[in-house]
Amino acid sequence: QVQLVESGGGLVQPGGSLRLSCAASGNIFKIYAMGWYRQAPGKQRELVATITSGDRTNYGDSVKGRFTISRDNAKNTVSLQMNSLKPEDTAVYYCNADFEWEDDYAPPASWGQGTQVTVSS
Repeated sequence: QVQLVESGGGLVQPGGSLRLSCAASGNIFKIYAMGWYRQAPGKQRELVATITSGDRTNYGDSVKGRFTISRDNAKNTVSLQMNSLKPEDTAVYYCNADFEWEDDYAPPASWGQGTQVTVSS
């Protein structure tokens, strides 16, 4: 079992910056990738950024060039640096962990409870 706890959300003005953190605990040794997804009211959850155990990164098109994902293996944390924030970035941001396959079994992903990010004047 892996537990994920997000922190760092809040209110920021357009053009500002915010840094989110996600701390993983439990059976973390089988984690293949961690990342961030977000969901705005009335919209589906969408990819923000992911990072694998091999440090490969992937970003959603809407955040490329503005957001940067990183990880600290020693602390089992993943961070998301968000710059040049726009009102469209307003959403609940969820931390995610995907796990390595075992034979033909894909363990279910773990999700945090989410942290609110609001970009507004």
